[in-house]
Amino acid sequence: MSSASTVDFRNLIVAAGEPAARITLNRPEQRNALSLELMQELIAALREVSARLSTRAIVIDAAGPAFSAGHDLSEMIGRDEAFLDELFGICTVMMETIHALPQPVIAKVHGIATAAGCQLVAACDLAVAAEGTRFGTPGVKIGLFCSTPMVPVSRAIGRKRAMQMLLTGEPIDASTALEWGLINQVVPADQLDAAVDRLVDAIARSSSYTVALGKHAFYDQVDRAEHDAYEHTKAVMTENALATDAQEGISAFLEKRAPHWVGH
Repeated sequence: MSSASTVDFRNLIVAAGEPAARITLNRPEQRNALSLELMQELIAALREVSARLSTRAIVIDAAGPAFSAGHDLSEMIGRDEAFLDELFGICTVMMETIHALPQPVIAKVHGIATAAGCQLVAACDLAVAAEGTRFGTPGVKIGLFCSTPMVPVSRAIGRKRAMQMLLTGEPIDASTALEWGLINQVVPADQLDAAVDRLVDAIARSSSYTVALGKHAFYDQVDRAEHDAYEHTKAVMTENALATDAQEGISAFLEKRAPHWVGH
């Protein structure tokens, strides 16, 4: 079951369903270019669907032949520093919002995901792509280096591979993106929905409290030094083990029964 958003969006289609809410980029004629308005709407939509208790995961997909071609370049011509600073600032907020939400965010990708579109895929917690999808950071070819896209891309695929994409601007195919760790899975286009649904169902079987705590802990520890990461996650595991859902889950496992989650 799904319902429309309570907010009218010009650039998105939002379905607040169970167990996954779905947000569709809806500028197909512009290859879903990430205009300032679209990014502001996406931040609002993410926060809106995340606030619903029934939302266990959030899927971002796109209408038309492309996932996203990146920033709307037409907005950058002849603009002043204040506008450009706002544009890239809002983009940063959008990416950081994805990590801050308690629910996993899944990119469902087809066609192309380039520049800030590739950044969006890399920022999502999980990503599934259709065969034939291409990914790239081609900004260097037009004199605008993909500096903000490289933040999540380099963290996903490592330095040398990221530098190859950034310095050459050449795209990689879906199988290479999978091998490099930019995405989790590649499937035939007609199996894309089913592959995403399987991920959502797997996530929804676990405690919402535990998933949220684990997601936040992952991003808190991933760039720390090893000892600091252990100190942080030790405290997280202690907190987690005391939670009602953890005690219920452990008891259910020992008693060989299905757990009953309460979300705390």
